[in-house]
Amino acid sequence: MGQPRSPQGRAREAHRRLGDEYPDARCELDHRNPFELLAATILSAQCTDERVNKVTPGLFRTYQNAFDFAEAPLKDLEDRIRTTGFFRNKAKAIKACCRSLAEEYDGEVPKTMRDLTGLSGVGRKTANVVLGNAFGLQEGVVVDTHVGRISRRLGLTEHKDPLKVERDLV
Repeated sequence: MGQPRSPQGRAREAHRRLGDEYPDARCELDHRNPFELLAATILSAQCTDERVNKVTPGLFRTYQNAFDFAEAPLKDLEDRIRTTGFFRNKAKAIKACCRSLAEEYDGEVPKTMRDLTGLSGVGRKTANVVLGNAFGLQEGVVVDTHVGRISRRLGLTEHKDPLKVERDLV
């Protein structure tokens, strides 16, 4: 039997094969709750999940919720996440995100794409990670460099813009 010709057929075949090969696939970022996943995902930009998982246990022992992070000294956050790269920007983003969580959502992580992407440091990719893995909500597709590249190779999209790739995959 030949390869499926339509993008939908190729997508179904890729989904089936990936499910067969990786039946227990899961998010590699260690987390105990939606807040930890949100913070870890922000830290994962331009960094490996393995590195983030080395940083977050100590970070989450010191700062346990959005209120703690919102009040954390910026310099201390920077020092604790330095090895994840871009630590100054990430520390500012996490602090601002947590300030919004504390002020607007009583410290809780919102469950909608619109509310999540309204937070500092949270784009569609991060929001999709949190919605799917913390809440079981599949509003979109997490599109990173690798998903975009593989999607183009499989003929599922011609686009390079992550939002356009996501639309094609959805």
